[in-house]
Amino acid sequence: MLTLPEALDHLAEVYGEPAIPEARPVFELVVLENVAYLVDDATRSRSFEVLRAEVGLRPEAILSATDASLTSATGHGILAEHQADKLREIARIARDTFAGDLEALKDEPLPRARRALQKFPSIGEPGAEKILLFAHAYPVLGLDSNGVRVLTRLGLVVEAKSYAATYRGVQRLAAEFASRGVAWLIRAHLLLRQHGQQLCKRTRPMCDRCPLSVDCAFYTAATWRIP
Repeated sequence: MLTLPEALDHLAEVYGEPAIPEARPVFELVVLENVAYLVDDATRSRSFEVLRAEVGLRPEAILSATDASLTSATGHGILAEHQADKLREIARIARDTFAGDLEALKDEPLPRARRALQKFPSIGEPGAEKILLFAHAYPVLGLDSNGVRVLTRLGLVVEAKSYAATYRGVQRLAAEFASRGVAWLIRAHLLLRQHGQQLCKRTRPMCDRCPLSVDCAFYTAATWRIP
């Protein structure tokens, strides 16, 4: 079985080394997760930049913004008005619960910081850990379902009956590599997510093109393949 570092190196040979982004403010990362619904990364980034340019990225600016200015950003995805309401809710929580300063969460113990972020709409435990990772606050591997799927198919994480239990397996695996630091785990996040989106898809995985198939538990089980 491949180790996680070996798997990542193989993926980097296929996709190239990902650029490790600089740390971003926690509030901006929460907003980024909610600025547009059901869009790809490029569209989400465009939506975010529209919000930055037309509204601003402070809680007070979002709360005082007009519906039209918010939906000009959220309208890059579906349910634009609903997402605009989410942005206002995020701004209210940031202002009323955290005095507008989410950066202070970086100084909290990880469990407390994670719970605090879950007060925001659409932020579960994986999302909270992703935010803390990309804020360069904690060496945690906040993966979405694409990355988790890659780990379970490789046999590096056991797929449990519930997604929450499976994700705890991801946390245990990531803890083994926490000493390698935030940049290493961001690299892992980006490569695993990209592989899950492009080749190791939920349906119709492209195992014939996968650099990990020889050592993949899912592939070698072979029960799903047509001779």
